[in-house]
Amino acid sequence: MDKLWKVVDILNIKIIGVGKLKEKYFKAGIAEYAKRLGRYCKFEIVEVPDEKAPESLSQAEMDEVMAKEGARILDKIKDREYVYALAIKGKERTSEEFAKEINKLTTYGHSDITFVIGGSLGLSPAVLKRADTQISFGRFTLPHQLMRLVLSEQIYRAFTIINGLPYHK
Repeated sequence: MDKLWKVVDILNIKIIGVGKLKEKYFKAGIAEYAKRLGRYCKFEIVEVPDEKAPESLSQAEMDEVMAKEGARILDKIKDREYVYALAIKGKERTSEEFAKEINKLTTYGHSDITFVIGGSLGLSPAVLKRADTQISFGRFTLPHQLMRLVLSEQIYRAFTIINGLPYHK
């Protein structure tokens, strides 16, 4: 048990998301996983403002929106952080593979792990370039607010797999 508490003191997991979480049920779900994750790490969600944009945008306007949101995201990432960018073209992983990857990162000195969820247009090239890896949760398009909840649950699931707890079954 002592080893577990030492990990909590040094492991930081952060989700950066574009836009404000509005629905109470998403907030409640994320709060529950944040509470559960408190046994394993310091868990935090950082929201950056989304860029207001009309329905139909030219490619140049879309690039400008992504660039502005990307700059806000990059402003929240420190040099030492290992960054996962959530992207449809990213690599899909099973829950077990994800757990193994998180365990390996923490074993080999990565105590600050950050996940980035972009806005409705996705992530800017600058954010994708900064990312250490890209991860995909499939080819479905999910609301960004729901993705925060799904990601929080998968991070918690990873820690239960790493610690051999029955939650995963």
